[in-house]
Amino acid sequence: MPYTVLTGAENMAIDEAIMDIMKKNNPTEPVLRFYGWKPTTLSLGYAQSYAKEVDAEACRRANIDVVRRPTGGRAVLHQYELTYSVIVPESEEHVKGTVIESYLKISQGLLKGINAVGVPAELVAHANSSHTGTAACFDAPSWYELVVEGKKLVGSAQMRRDGMLLQHGSIILHFDTELLFRLLKLPNEEVRQRLIKSFKAKACALDEVWMRPVTIDELERELCLGFEEIMGIKLVPSVLTEEEKLKSEQLVEKYNSQEWTMKR
Repeated sequence: MPYTVLTGAENMAIDEAIMDIMKKNNPTEPVLRFYGWKPTTLSLGYAQSYAKEVDAEACRRANIDVVRRPTGGRAVLHQYELTYSVIVPESEEHVKGTVIESYLKISQGLLKGINAVGVPAELVAHANSSHTGTAACFDAPSWYELVVEGKKLVGSAQMRRDGMLLQHGSIILHFDTELLFRLLKLPNEEVRQRLIKSFKAKACALDEVWMRPVTIDELERELCLGFEEIMGIKLVPSVLTEEEKLKSEQLVEKYNSQEWTMKR
């Protein structure tokens, strides 16, 4: 699905709606969707604690929305980026198997596209993904990361439900690291500055590693070609069906609700 810019609640509702309708109608072809976020949004992983990890007053001062994702992982600041989502039955031949195996296949498609725009990324497997960093996603290792000179370039998270797989992730064009860490609860400024320094040593954005500026349109096009090559499929441009629109309108109320956002 072509790149669209929506609120955090709308983006999460659409991903879940597509997954639910796909389960109901039982198609076999994967959906690859691209989107951006407006206003700037801090998204939390499903199991993160809002009360413990988010500075609600700082988010209000900076006019930052907060939304909870249906997937796991850590906090991501969605600002200057291209977000992708892959929605597909677990039984689909290109993603079937373990979570790690499906991460590998999706990461290979991402790598093809990112290399095609001149970014020297590589795929690195992490045998031990225990988290010892901060509440920020790009500070946490995961399976088959895309890295440039050892720095994490893409943050992804996956969920599986009722035989369906949803994986989405952020390809950051530019990091505002200081803003991200102002939105997280930390004991004091000294700790904040130490964590910012550590984060910058572990993560990077496209504008730090590209050979030339890359547009959203160009990145989207090359990612589509990468997925087509790795999965041996032909992607067809599409829009939401009326059924998916209706379902997403129902789900957006959940993602907008304080009860869902602050549930942990």
